[in-house]
Amino acid sequence: MKAAIEGLLFLKGSDGLTIAELSNILEIPSEEIKKAIKELYQDYQNEERGIQLELLGEHFKLTTKKEHRKYYQKITQEEENSSLSQSALETLAIIAYNEPITRMEIDEIRGINSSYVLRKLMIKNLIQEVGKSDLPGKPRQYGVTNAFLDYFGLGGIDELPKIEVEEKEKTEGNLFESRYQEESTNE
Repeated sequence: MKAAIEGLLFLKGSDGLTIAELSNILEIPSEEIKKAIKELYQDYQNEERGIQLELLGEHFKLTTKKEHRKYYQKITQEEENSSLSQSALETLAIIAYNEPITRMEIDEIRGINSSYVLRKLMIKNLIQEVGKSDLPGKPRQYGVTNAFLDYFGLGGIDELPKIEVEEKEKTEGNLFESRYQEESTNE
């Protein structure tokens, strides 16, 4: 059974498979699949192996080991993270932290039209349409994909670093109030 799972994961490549999908394909209960996955995981922990089994999102995938990256880069001629521009990374961060989000909302945060960047990110399969907003015109809402999780080595969206957002309205309100109080006491 481990060999069949390994072969299926190899065939699925970067898409990977969930426990439920493996169970359905192999017609074996999920508990047996989980046991075989644990054994496979242990098999791949051997440092002489060039690949590993990872859970990214809800999908199990066969991936190359990070410690051998410099060798893989010689073949692929890709520099780490260089294929994404600063505007693409900025847009991805906005989507990841605010999903589901519309293009107009992204544009408002960035202060610039994001149509081109969104198209590029969709082509790279890093974002996807996740629904329609209730706003007039029913604009598309975007969210990140499992490929996004793979690209950044995340097990789920909840693994994103936590950020503190300063409440702009409070700050502006306090500035207004302090100016108003200065003006009224000077009169």
